[in-house]
Amino acid sequence: MLRIAVPNKGSLSETAAEMLAEAGYAGRRDSKQLHLIDSANDVEFFFLRPRDIATYVALGALDVGITGRDLLLDARMPAREIETLGFARSTFRFAAVPGRFADVAALDGARIATSYPGLVDSFLDSHGVAADLVPLDGAVESAIELGVADAIADVVETGTTLRQAGLEIFGPVILESEAVLIQGPHERSGVDTLLRRLRGVMVARQYVMVDYDLPAKLVDRAVEIASGIESPTVSPLRDPEWVAVRVMVPRKGVNRVMDDLYELGARAILVTAIDNARL
Repeated sequence: MLRIAVPNKGSLSETAAEMLAEAGYAGRRDSKQLHLIDSANDVEFFFLRPRDIATYVALGALDVGITGRDLLLDARMPAREIETLGFARSTFRFAAVPGRFADVAALDGARIATSYPGLVDSFLDSHGVAADLVPLDGAVESAIELGVADAIADVVETGTTLRQAGLEIFGPVILESEAVLIQGPHERSGVDTLLRRLRGVMVARQYVMVDYDLPAKLVDRAVEIASGIESPTVSPLRDPEWVAVRVMVPRKGVNRVMDDLYELGARAILVTAIDNARL
């Protein structure tokens, strides 16, 4: 039975649970539930703090887990990323009082407040910089004003929170993070099935099915507009001069595809969501 670690709370938890449900796995009914056996799919779920998941997986207590790339790297444990999951994206940057630091090299000997000391320490080591890290559990923006740090390293979305704290971003990106599926040092049966299912969910979220009727003589031009994953399905209609076409297209930009097909001569254009897929 495959043992899977799932975030029990935080920004990763809800979307991870939704993906697993869409992939056909059982979900917990109580947010306080820490263990769930899904015998129909031969898996066990363990709901854990996102920050602890890399440790459990790396030590072999659990086979795979969903966590953030940032948390995986911060843990410095021998677990590896085997699939990106396309949600919970974030960017890590350095910030300080405007003009205080010009680049990463200037951080040598400085105090840096962060909630991700392992991640930041590895980054600084790779740049030959020795700094004093000040580990905090959150709200690191206040560390400079309170005099416990000279700079911070934190998640940056729009930069609004940093500007409100009187800080500016400097230096290169520390890490581009997102939710990932990780695996420990040992290969386990059932991982391939889990991967196929999760990939199917991601495809279904990125693509839609487009059906339309078209004069048969225009099929080649329509394929140039929407070629599909491999090629469209073309079926004859009662009128021999017309065909029915079905094709998968990226969800983003589907309205432009519909416009172009209509201009070409397609009619009865329908868009349908895809619940799941196997490619």
